[in-house]
Amino acid sequence: MAMLSTLSRLGRTPRRLARDNSGVALLEFAFGAPLVLMLGLYGIELANQALINLKVSQIALNLADNASRVGLINNANIEQLREVDMNDVLQAARNQGAGINLTTNGRVIVSSLEKDSSGTQRIHWQRCIGQKSGTNYDSTYGTTTTTAGTDTTPANAGTLAPSGMGDAGQQVSAPTNGGVMFVEINYDYKPVVGQWLMSLIGSSSLRIHYIASFIVRDNRDFAQIYNPSPTATRSTCNLYPA
Repeated sequence: MAMLSTLSRLGRTPRRLARDNSGVALLEFAFGAPLVLMLGLYGIELANQALINLKVSQIALNLADNASRVGLINNANIEQLREVDMNDVLQAARNQGAGINLTTNGRVIVSSLEKDSSGTQRIHWQRCIGQKSGTNYDSTYGTTTTTAGTDTTPANAGTLAPSGMGDAGQQVSAPTNGGVMFVEINYDYKPVVGQWLMSLIGSSSLRIHYIASFIVRDNRDFAQIYNPSPTATRSTCNLYPA
């Protein structure tokens, strides 16, 4: 009889288990938590990426705008761009990017794209800041000399750029007898969550790249960047300062 009673209870156990719904919420949470966590982390990473992209693009625009305006107006009402002016606008970009370690994790290049009266277009000079170097960080649209004295004078110094600067089909050209301040920023994005999530969602590139350009609006002397006494340290592109 005891055996039959035990077998009867065992026979009823599956039915009791089928009717028992205690712990369902816990099971659902256990199955759903990893997915919810992954979506949350992805949202955080996506929002941070968007914010960093916005910051880098605004720094590029502000730098190009500032570089197109600065200079000392002489008695002949001609603007002379000085090394100290370029250092000031680069310092402004450095300060703007301090929160994202722009100059530690990236490279900033300012190019003076100029066109003379004959229509010949050149990258006359470039100035740079940032510690990153190499193919993905140095200028991708053309470079010019950096040896002292060779990139500032004479007026026909520099590298020929007949098609201008920029991506194919979208190049920027300077006006005749004028110039354009062309800015490139290449920045190594540091994920908030980790690189593993970027790979998991199919985004392998962590380099942020932005360009900006502004026409020089004043009557600028394009012969050279002046460096009167007391002279300023030139931010040439053979240097990689933070």
